[in-house]
Amino acid sequence: MKKLLAYPLTIIYYFFFGMVLVIFHPIQWIAFKLGGYNAHKKTVDWLNFFVTGCLYLLGSKVSFNNPYKLPENAPLIIVSNHQSMNDIPPYFWFLRKYHPKFVSKKELGKGIPSVSINLRLGGSCLIDRKDPKQSIAAIINFAKYIEKNNYSAVIFPEGTRSRNGVPKRFSENGLKMLVKKAPSAYVVPVSINNSWKLLKYGGFPMEIGVHLSFDVHEPIKASSLPFEELFSKVEKVIKNNVV
Repeated sequence: MKKLLAYPLTIIYYFFFGMVLVIFHPIQWIAFKLGGYNAHKKTVDWLNFFVTGCLYLLGSKVSFNNPYKLPENAPLIIVSNHQSMNDIPPYFWFLRKYHPKFVSKKELGKGIPSVSINLRLGGSCLIDRKDPKQSIAAIINFAKYIEKNNYSAVIFPEGTRSRNGVPKRFSENGLKMLVKKAPSAYVVPVSINNSWKLLKYGGFPMEIGVHLSFDVHEPIKASSLPFEELFSKVEKVIKNNVV
């Protein structure tokens, strides 16, 4: 019965989700051309508010639990497990005051309404996974960018999403480069739960009634620990809080 109900709700979800992306695509472009970064960012904030809100059409809800006061005058490196593309919009909305930017594969930088233009104009880092030299150079420039502007970098060290919720092995390369080139940053571990369940049937239908939760853990000054110790601590606290 639950799965049968999921079919019409999924159609409604995809309709409104697609409408939001199509509507905000030209709005982003116009905002950037007329008002620059700040105007564009405001449109991106509201884009992600509505995209996140679309999940409620599935009877789902999103909780972003942050008991800590995050530094506002320092760059943040937000490190998280990754379960689905639905992980991303809540970061944009709930951490909007920290100007979150993403390390993403370059393929997402074109062809997707609203998403691609945001990645290109909003300051995110697009890497070519088949070209290590390009990836390293892009991450170095990205780290310098967040260091200079006190923005936030969001990185998923698994490299790809877990389709069953079980975290994959964390790769240290991207985080290591960010920490090295943004020495004043704080590393903020975040554990994501249940996002994968939305796609348990492959995306059609989407699962309904899912409680997608984000749990923010205590920020760590990047320079306070040797990188190996920092990486181990961050990976442990994230994985220990993934159900």
